[in-house]
Amino acid sequence: MRFPHSLLHCCLLLAAGAGATLYSTAGLAAEKVVLRYGVFQESISVAELSSFAETGEPSPTLAAYMKLANKEPEEIRNALTKEAKVSVVVLDRALNNFVGERILDEVGKTIHTSANTANRQALRSSLVLSASDDGKLSLIEAIEKYPTQEVEVEVDQLVDTALKLSELESGIRKILGVFEKL
Repeated sequence: MRFPHSLLHCCLLLAAGAGATLYSTAGLAAEKVVLRYGVFQESISVAELSSFAETGEPSPTLAAYMKLANKEPEEIRNALTKEAKVSVVVLDRALNNFVGERILDEVGKTIHTSANTANRQALRSSLVLSASDDGKLSLIEAIEKYPTQEVEVEVDQLVDTALKLSELESGIRKILGVFEKL
């Protein structure tokens, strides 16, 4: 049986479009982290930062920046891996209002795009993606899922940012508690 030429052409276009979509979404996660401390900056791969978060062994570049920022490796590792349990639906709703935007602005001072534009949107996306697979939010997952090829991290502010995310979790829990009482 022969397909009509236009039907075959349409199927090929759909297959090509689906392949392009799958290929392009795979490339949306950050590949490079630019570590910043004041006027100094250095790039490392996301895999290098993830390896540190997993093993506790910093690369020479990462170790130098932690020393420059006067932060202990374990302190940075704890900040990266500290998890907050939160429903992805609740997180999305919490980040899509005035208070959530203020939190995104605060966290965006530490983790942001290279051009320092569209930080709210990029950060909201990475935080929601971080929580989407397991209902847990962590800075390392947010960095891994950041929707640009490159993400900048202010090393000296990383620990404070982890505390802000913990406050976000407790704030969401308080709000949910109020709604449960109504």
